[in-house]
Amino acid sequence: MAFESLTERLGNVFSSLRQKGKLTEKDVTSAMREVRLALLEADVNYKVAKQFTEHVTEKALGEEVMKSLTPSQMVVKIVHDELVDLMGKASGTLRLSGKLPTVILMCGLQGGGKTTHAAKLAKYYKKLGHRPLLVACDVYRPAAIEQLVLMGQAAGVPVFEMGQINPHEIAAAGIRDAKDHGYDIVIIDTAGRLQIDEDLMVELEGLKKDFATRTVLVIDSMNGQEAVNVANEFERRIGIDGVILTKLDADSRGGAALSVFNATGKPIFFVGTGEKVDDFDVFYPDRMASRILGMGDVMSLIEKASQTFDEESAKELMKKTRTKRGLDLNDLLDQLRQVQKMGNMRQIMAMLPGGASIPDEAIDESAFARTEAIILSMTPEERAKPEILNASRKRRIAAGCGRKVEDINRLLKQFEQSNKMIKQMNKRGKRGGFPGISGKLPF
Repeated sequence: MAFESLTERLGNVFSSLRQKGKLTEKDVTSAMREVRLALLEADVNYKVAKQFTEHVTEKALGEEVMKSLTPSQMVVKIVHDELVDLMGKASGTLRLSGKLPTVILMCGLQGGGKTTHAAKLAKYYKKLGHRPLLVACDVYRPAAIEQLVLMGQAAGVPVFEMGQINPHEIAAAGIRDAKDHGYDIVIIDTAGRLQIDEDLMVELEGLKKDFATRTVLVIDSMNGQEAVNVANEFERRIGIDGVILTKLDADSRGGAALSVFNATGKPIFFVGTGEKVDDFDVFYPDRMASRILGMGDVMSLIEKASQTFDEESAKELMKKTRTKRGLDLNDLLDQLRQVQKMGNMRQIMAMLPGGASIPDEAIDESAFARTEAIILSMTPEERAKPEILNASRKRRIAAGCGRKVEDINRLLKQFEQSNKMIKQMNKRGKRGGFPGISGKLPF
């Protein structure tokens, strides 16, 4: 995950500050030197890192901080606020135009994920109730049109394509088609290059001048400082409204996210966090700053859960928790599958306070798959009535899923304890001790 190294380095810096109680000017200066080195290692632009630490130092040496009972916490707050300012303060919103359809021109270098993220953007707007249309104008890269068609199918969004003819003609025909069929958003996937060249820019300038109402640059976060140079050049030549940052789930150092806004003045609209069409999130500078500082991102976790979990299923689940029998293993299987839709465990843990500091070896990504295999090796009756699982049944299940009987027993014990806890909480809620279970139960 991006920022892991930066989060660890900053965590060490603040840990040493907390041990000192009262801070001296020397303590702050030394800490900011470490912060600057951490930013540089994260591939943040040198000028940006220098300016950032100068601002933090100036504020941290203020009288209010130095005389505070918890100066280290005040320094952390200052760093958090400066990180938010560095990434754009408010969340950048890709505003749709008043005139329909809104035409969004996607641009960027080859290999940055432009075609994939055109489909992700279309899926995002479809979820909001819009009718997007993808238009295939990358006529140079082999199989680019086929890739967009496949991605459009995964997103449930139609793709307009006319083969490998002039991109200008395709864009014009695609927009006419959108108007004829009531599509309110047109997303044009354009050609990328391995490097910025004149032919690419001239083609993009023409497409923007004649068709685009919004222009979005797609940047690979793994390009680090080079991503900033790319953004500056696209902004200078054609003008961009903002950025989509891809591969933020990869082993990138995150410098692009911390440098793009400062260098271009253009906001980051969205970030790509995985290979699936749903691995696509709105970029919130304040939430990202919290994640970088190891504070988690609970709001994004709640939003992701609300989008993933089926509301009607959740209501039925709540009813079952209040029955005498409680939940069964079919319910557990359903909840496991919904949790898996939220992303991998590393991504989920990173959204919890302190979760980013949990080592990879402590996170067992295969645990859900093993549990699912055990439950699927049971008969429908056994899932509905776990109490009938005797020794011979458990041996059969273990053989069917390639696990040990001890694994079956461990799962059943954990499930039984969860059911008891839910029933106890519901009883206390009825007595007024505290509210009963509400919302979703991802186990």
